[in-house]
Amino acid sequence: MNTDDRPRPVLIVGYVAFAVPAVAAFQGPDSVVYVEEPDVARKRHLAEAVQHIDYARELIEWEYHLPGRADAFFAAHPGLDPVAVIPAVEYAVPFAARLAERYGLPGAGLGAAQLLRDKHQLRVVAAAAGIANPASEPVADAAALAGFLARHPGPAVLKPANRQASVGTLVVGGPEEVGAAWAFGQAQDEGAFVPDRPIAPVMLAEQYVRGPEFSVEMLLSGGRPLFANTTGKLLYPGRYPIEAGHTVPAELPVDTHELLAAETERLAAAVGFGTGVLHCEWILADGVPVLVECAGRLPGDSITDLIEAAYPVELTRAYFALMRGADPGPLPAKAERATAAAFLAPDRPGTVTAVHGLDAAAAAAGVQLAAVGIAPGHRGAGLRSSWDRVGIVTTLADTPAEARRLADEAAALVRFDIDIDIDIDIDSRSEEES
Repeated sequence: MNTDDRPRPVLIVGYVAFAVPAVAAFQGPDSVVYVEEPDVARKRHLAEAVQHIDYARELIEWEYHLPGRADAFFAAHPGLDPVAVIPAVEYAVPFAARLAERYGLPGAGLGAAQLLRDKHQLRVVAAAAGIANPASEPVADAAALAGFLARHPGPAVLKPANRQASVGTLVVGGPEEVGAAWAFGQAQDEGAFVPDRPIAPVMLAEQYVRGPEFSVEMLLSGGRPLFANTTGKLLYPGRYPIEAGHTVPAELPVDTHELLAAETERLAAAVGFGTGVLHCEWILADGVPVLVECAGRLPGDSITDLIEAAYPVELTRAYFALMRGADPGPLPAKAERATAAAFLAPDRPGTVTAVHGLDAAAAAAGVQLAAVGIAPGHRGAGLRSSWDRVGIVTTLADTPAEARRLADEAAALVRFDIDIDIDIDIDSRSEEES
C-alpha cells in the first residue's frame, strides 16, 4: 500500500527520451517512477535526466533484464503500490508483465510476454495456431547456418532471437557469405542502451520472404481488441533489413487492413495476451500475412506519434488508462488524415563534419518534425542496425501517398558531409533514439 500522501505512481520500466513529451501531456507532477538497469542509468546519466521531468518522482535502478528480478523488486518495494506498470523498451516486457501480476494490475501476462521476447518460441506457437511463418531454425554456429541454407536454398535472414532494433540481423545471400555473416551476427553491441554484462546471442536462421512489410499496432483489454492501426514500412536497400520510413495508415484496401488486424488478434489469442499493446510486424507474400515478429509494447520509431496525428487519437494516454484498469474512452475506427516518417542516416562510414539542409527540411510542405540527434564530430561505422539512424522527418497530409512523398522530399534536403575513416570501432548510437 502506498504509504505517503502522493498519488499512486505509474511504473515505467525503461527510459525512452522521445516518449517524455507524450507522457508529460497527461501525467501530473511526481506521478511516475522510472525503473532502469543500473549500467544503463549510469551510462545515460538518467539520475540527472529524470530530475528535469516534472512528472518523474524518482529513478529506481534495478536489473530488470534478469529472470526473477520482478519478484525481487516486489519484495523490496512493498509500499510502492503502483497504479500501472508500463514496459517502455523491448527488454522490459517480461519484467513489467510479471510485476503487474504481483501488484494485481492489468498486463500482458508473464507467459505471453516471455513468448513475445523469444522470436523462436513465438514462431513455434504462431505456427501451431495456423499463422503463416517462414521456415526458421535456431543455429548454434556457422556450420548450422550453412546447413540451413543447404536445406532451404535462396537468401536467408540471420537474426538474434533475443535482441532489438535489428541488431545483429542481416540477409545471407548464399553459402559463400556464411562465415562473414556469422561473425557479424555475433558482434552485437547496443552501447549505452544495454547493461555491461554480456547478453549471450541466440541466433535464428529464417527463409527470406519477399513482399511489402507492415506492422499492426493494437490496443487490447483482456485479449479483446479496442483499436488497430496498420503502418506501411520501407526498408533501406541492401543486406541489412533496417526500416527507412513509415506511413500511417498504410495505403491498403480496407479488406487487407482487416486481414492484418485479424491475424494480429489471432496471434494475441495464440500467446494468451491479456491487456496492453501489440506491435506486430508482417510481410504480405502473395496476399498472405507472414509473421516477422511481435512486441508487447508501444512501437518505436515515432510510430505512436504518427498514429496520434493521423487519426487523431491520444494513443499513449489510452494505453496508460488500460494498464490502470480504466476506460480509455472512445477510440477511432479509421484515420482522418495520413502521416509519414523518413529516417536520416549518413550514407557511408566516417566522421560527420557538417549537417546541411535541416532548416530547409523543417520548412518544407507538410513537415511536422525534422530532427538530427548528432553533431559534427560524430563517428559512425555505417548503417548496420536501427541504432545507426541519426535523424527523422515526419509529415502530415490528406492521403498516405502524399504524406509519403512529402517526407521523402524533405528528407532528401538533408545531407551529411563525411570524412571517411577506415578504422572505426565505436558506439555510434544517438541518445535521441531512445
